Amino acid sequence: IIRMRFQWDWLCLGVLIINSVTAEIENEETLDADVEVEDFDKQSQKADVVRDKSSLEVVYQTPKPTGEVYFTETFDGEFSGWVLSKTKKEDTDDNIAKYDGRWEVEELKENTVPGDRGLVLKSVAKHHAISAMLTKAFIFDDKPLIVQYEVNFQDGIDCGGAYIKLLSSSDDLNLEYFFDKTPYTIMFGPDKCGEDYKLHFIFRHKNPKTGEYDEKHAKRPDVDLKKFYLDKKTHLYTLVLKPDDTFEMLIDQVVVGKGSLLEDMVPPVNPPKEVDDPSEKKPDDWDERPKIPDPNAVKPDDWDEDEPSKIEDPDAIKPEGWLDDEPQYVPDPNAKKPKDWDEEMDGEWEAPQISNPKCEAAPGCGHWVRPLKNNPKYKGKWKAPMIDNPNYQGIWSPRKIPNPNYFEDLHPFKMTTVSAIGLELWSMTSDIYFDNFIICSEKEVADRWAADGWGLKKLVASANEPGMFRQLVTAAEDHPWLWVLYILTLALPVGLGVLFCWPAKKTDEDIDFKKTDISKSIMKGEITQEKEEIEDDEIELEEEKENEETAEDGKMSNSLYKVKPIFSTEDEREGGEDIDYDEEEEENEVADESQEEGDKSNKSGSEDEMKEADESTGSGDGLLKSVRKRRVRKD
Repeated sequence: IIRMRFQWDWLCLGVLIINSVTAEIENEETLDADVEVEDFDKQSQKADVVRDKSSLEVVYQTPKPTGEVYFTETFDGEFSGWVLSKTKKEDTDDNIAKYDGRWEVEELKENTVPGDRGLVLKSVAKHHAISAMLTKAFIFDDKPLIVQYEVNFQDGIDCGGAYIKLLSSSDDLNLEYFFDKTPYTIMFGPDKCGEDYKLHFIFRHKNPKTGEYDEKHAKRPDVDLKKFYLDKKTHLYTLVLKPDDTFEMLIDQVVVGKGSLLEDMVPPVNPPKEVDDPSEKKPDDWDERPKIPDPNAVKPDDWDEDEPSKIEDPDAIKPEGWLDDEPQYVPDPNAKKPKDWDEEMDGEWEAPQISNPKCEAAPGCGHWVRPLKNNPKYKGKWKAPMIDNPNYQGIWSPRKIPNPNYFEDLHPFKMTTVSAIGLELWSMTSDIYFDNFIICSEKEVADRWAADGWGLKKLVASANEPGMFRQLVTAAEDHPWLWVLYILTLALPVGLGVLFCWPAKKTDEDIDFKKTDISKSIMKGEITQEKEEIEDDEIELEEEKENEETAEDGKMSNSLYKVKPIFSTEDEREGGEDIDYDEEEEENEVADESQEEGDKSNKSGSEDEMKEADESTGSGDGLLKSVRKRRVRKD
């Protein structure tokens, strides 16, 4: 039973380890968010990766919107409608202020889908700006706003962004002069510099009192965004704004951030009702100290502030073998003065110092100094103990007054109308790929658009992914502790196989236990059989005895009446009588012995099983001997 429990413990441990590895790998592929995901993947066979050409034969068709849209762009056909900026960035050096970054329309470098092209940022360390007018302006009224597009950091990303701006409608909007100060309503998309991975959602809110615009930033998502910037895959970014003043940010159709425009923006849309009175100042005699030194405390007379914290240890003894006359460092005897050494310019040349080789075998070299120890008399600088401040008044704060700039906007969703889309970016990495822009109001339209574009790219990328072994190695590179789980997982089946299949050695306890059981069953059977044989032999002996006695009586009567002179002498008669008497005595003794042996065996049968096994061995031998003896006598 103990062995079976031990085996089950090993089996449970193995299941737990395998589940841990599986969960870790799945965690690398999914986000930790409680969302509903609509999957557009299909089952596909694994294939080898071929650069610049998809290994999965697919038929690509340019996505087409299935409902009302405000803007779409696939870059598959003629590149038209987009305007390059011709202006300069303000407050920047003239040599880098111009928006002269280069754009190209081309296919993906990896996991290519034939016929599918996108807009690619090609320049490094340059400002880029390109924009296009919407098919029709989006008015924030009673319909949701859905903005969706694809991004692929084909070479990773060091420092740069891939966000878009929805430009505010205005009479003087000129896309050729699109730059960083151009008014926008919403900015959304990924941005990264150093180890700071961001997903921006910013909207410009108009103050109803002053008419000024303030930027409101959504709180950072609680999801690790690193892999979206480094895995060189195409990812789908979606922003959903709803008329109920809520928002959602999604990556690959998984919600990574959501909240309320009223409660989850920084700074808040609505200012506080009360503010500190700017005219109030803290009084000069206001005491904010909760503790003060005790003014009545006096330094003790025996307090010596001049005692050092460390003193030489008087009990220390110089180690034996200390080389007082040897320096700790000596000039390197193998060093040579460089040929180009100029003593007039460089001074007198000296060989570099190295550790004295004689000091390596000794406890030390040079002048020996006693080690320092803590000074038991040291007390430091005396300070008065702290007591509660009787004049403590608490932390001062100015009084609150009604906020003169207070307003309440209960529906910040009603933003400034949007009429154009633009990309105004700076990047230290090239080949940032953009594709399949769509702005609409229906989620079904955006999902169908994603299925026809991004869904196909994801299918091709999945088919071209390396095998399971390579994925495990990649996961272990990011998390080295996974190697331990891999080793345990590989060793576990071998261990379980040996544990369950290898014949176990019999322990001494098992052997003794089995021997005791066998001896009990055998001895009990033999004793029972011997008892029956003894009883049969006793009955036969009694019958023979009776027959012999009858025969003797007959012989005696015959000898008395018919043949009286049987013996010739008195001695012979007496000897004959003695012989008959001795034989009768021997037979009686044999019968008595057998009776006593039977009684002993019957008595031993009432003992417990363990004692019976030990005692029955001896009694069995005695019974067998007595039976043999009687059988010999009988014969």
